[in-house]
Amino acid sequence: MGSGSSRLAERPEVGPPSPPPGATRIYLPALAIVAVAVTLIAAGWSSDWGGASFTASMADQRVVVVGPLTLAILAVILVVERLRPAQIRPLVARGHRQDALYTVLNATLVVPLVVALSLSLSAVAQRHLGWIVLPQFSAVPRWAVIASIFVAMDGCNWLAHLANHRVRLLWRFHELHHSQEDMSVLTVFRTHPLIHVSYLVALIPGIVLVANGAVPTALLVGYAAFVAFEHSNTNLGFGPLERIFVSPNYHRIHHKLDGPQDLNLGFALTIWDQLFHTAVFPTEATIRTDTGLPGRPLAVEQAGDRPHHVATLLSQLWGPFRPLDRERQEVDGP
Repeated sequence: MGSGSSRLAERPEVGPPSPPPGATRIYLPALAIVAVAVTLIAAGWSSDWGGASFTASMADQRVVVVGPLTLAILAVILVVERLRPAQIRPLVARGHRQDALYTVLNATLVVPLVVALSLSLSAVAQRHLGWIVLPQFSAVPRWAVIASIFVAMDGCNWLAHLANHRVRLLWRFHELHHSQEDMSVLTVFRTHPLIHVSYLVALIPGIVLVANGAVPTALLVGYAAFVAFEHSNTNLGFGPLERIFVSPNYHRIHHKLDGPQDLNLGFALTIWDQLFHTAVFPTEATIRTDTGLPGRPLAVEQAGDRPHHVATLLSQLWGPFRPLDRERQEVDGP
């Protein structure tokens, strides 16, 4: 397979059509996600984050996202991508540079947003839904509690991911992640900041079992690194273990250009896809499949003679709010 720029002829451009006279110039339902985020953060702020330290929580979150261990793991995976690639790519492809911008965006602006959302949800739940917090189980070892939280958290992530594909409003925030045509380990950072509102459901297991223990930061670093690894441009599978864990070859099917993308939704475990019949296991034909969105409904850095990374970034972040019309619905739905 060639690079993204060599495949331009295979990808017909679908530019944003002008809305008909009198049509709204913004997709109004997307403002609901903004409203939820603002309302939740306001509630957390007014309650002093439920007594939690915002600064300490942000430091922990930054360790998970771009801490020394995380960066070291990402560097190793980038080397593995060169040694065993699923698709041959330039050393620094356009998509890699675009994802590097999203990495910086996550490390600087998204981390505080995620911390504010997380602390706010926890504060609201403990203040108004205290009955969901289970009492301490003296007979249950802490490791069993942590394992339960981890598995339940992964299941909640699967459920939110499914909703991001099946609900049009959520899809408009999630499609940015699927617009990448040059997959790499950094593609894990290619997300819209407001997409984290939909993934707040993954915090519920931790809130329910908070009296019995919490997932250590080191385990969260490992989880984040594993999810990043499965986005990498590596031709690697896990053999029989793929019936349990998500591999790069397994997850690449989720990003494939042709066919449905509401498959292989698992973050770390494939068991959820198998339980709900959304699992498709890799074959020789799927390993090197092209990735991206049919018709390019979003601006992408692979289009045109020059990538225009910053302008493309701004356009992609505005993407969920762009007007929806009949001409676009064929390529703009989940």
